[in-house]
Amino acid sequence: MTDSPFRAEMADVPRRVSPRVLLIHPLRMLPSLLLPFGGLLLASGFSPTSVAVAALGVALSVAVAVVRWATFTYRVSGDRLELTRALVSRSVRTIPLERVRGVDITARPLHRLLGLAVLKIDTGAGGDSQEGELDALPLREAEELRGVLLARRAMAVSATQPVEAPAEGQPPHGAVPAGTSAGGTSAGGGVAQGAPRGVAPDGGRVIARVPRSWLRYGPLSGAYLLTPFALIAGAVGVVYQWVGEVRVTAETAASTLEWARDHMILLVAAGVLLVLAMPVAGGITYAVFNWDFTVRSRDGYLVAERGLLTRRVVSLERRRIRGYELVDGLLERAAGVVRAWAVVTGLGDSETRGQLLPVTPREWAVGVVSEAIEPFDAPLRPHPPQARRRRLFRAVAPWLVVAAAALALGWAVVAVAALALAVAGIALGLDRYRSLGHAYDGMRVSVRQGSLRRRQAVVERRAIVGWRLRQTVFQRMSGVLTVIAGVGAGSGGYHAIDTGESQGVEFAAEVTPDWLRLFLASPRP
Repeated sequence: MTDSPFRAEMADVPRRVSPRVLLIHPLRMLPSLLLPFGGLLLASGFSPTSVAVAALGVALSVAVAVVRWATFTYRVSGDRLELTRALVSRSVRTIPLERVRGVDITARPLHRLLGLAVLKIDTGAGGDSQEGELDALPLREAEELRGVLLARRAMAVSATQPVEAPAEGQPPHGAVPAGTSAGGTSAGGGVAQGAPRGVAPDGGRVIARVPRSWLRYGPLSGAYLLTPFALIAGAVGVVYQWVGEVRVTAETAASTLEWARDHMILLVAAGVLLVLAMPVAGGITYAVFNWDFTVRSRDGYLVAERGLLTRRVVSLERRRIRGYELVDGLLERAAGVVRAWAVVTGLGDSETRGQLLPVTPREWAVGVVSEAIEPFDAPLRPHPPQARRRRLFRAVAPWLVVAAAALALGWAVVAVAALALAVAGIALGLDRYRSLGHAYDGMRVSVRQGSLRRRQAVVERRAIVGWRLRQTVFQRMSGVLTVIAGVGAGSGGYHAIDTGESQGVEFAAEVTPDWLRLFLASPRP
């Protein structure tokens, strides 16, 4: 079978992936073959027998790759996708298209070099065993197959259930929000200045394209700052596998400490270089993963595309999007930048697939999510002073206990360090209190919490499936409680922490009055 483009009229014909994948599979197996065959060749001094054994092993690996390619076919038959593997026995896996939540296209470095891509079908089951993957299709064929799958999925869904109506007062999905022109630019001009828009070559409307100059914000993310440590841990793991288990004796430990004392300047210099490497390595990693981050609106989907070496295209069905989350850490908040995720029902691997924006300026990000999903302008309501006292107590009291215990034991250094952390805890507690808030604008609910990782969620009222009012003994003593909005999307629940007792109940009753009417005390006549 050739690499001819995938056309809709060819959908019912069984097809194979590109034979160019035979150049990729042996390279993938090379690391696992290198250690045993390399050891064999070195141990035998490259004798003819060892060379023949190594060559036979490589040939068998290539043969396995050829057999896997030749025995695997796929086809789109009616309202289902069939993945067939036939060697000794025939195995057919069927994926009903109405269960498909998204179709993603990923092009890893080797795939991009050969003009190939990996097409992954997400069924929303939350596990890889319930998803389908076609590795590797010609890039053009992958894009056309994606269009066929999504088109037939829409037909299958419309044939089995009515189109989901928008909530009262909410514009239909795909409608342009108020204050936004059909071309995608904001009437106020704020969003348009930072996000070039227009019509993509495939007809999709570009909502936002992150400027490359904003890649400088990457090192502000804590995950990317830890990249050097992850690399060091990986290197240590490789050394451990090669060397084997190292037995540490008292003599070995003493000699190691002696070497460290003799080379203290070298160790300090290495530590300084590691600290300096953190933002550099973090920035490089961030740029590789989020290069040319683009968000498009196309055929009822939000399509996010990103990546330098591995190019990834993720499709989020608009009618399943229930809101968004804005997340920032301490450093990101100080720089006025945030990250954005979509809250989507039935989305597997939502932490990766649901990302709408990398680290970008807050005002720009709010404008983009407002256009891509829905705007939310209601101010957050502050929580009572009791919440501030609880945040301060939880941030300061544990360190004071540690300091007191250290003083009692005569550990002056530990006591001073604990007192310093207690002082720092005051600022942390106040920041945690300032982060608390909740709001409702008549159609959407928003809650915010956190400090080291602050998260503000905005979800539609129709996404809420229930409420949970939680009050611990200490909360009851302070007259506060936590209101949890149960949502069938995203993280499953969003917490309004330490609201006033009447404030929290009134908040839930305001959003869904019919649900809580029976639980509220009726006024006496």
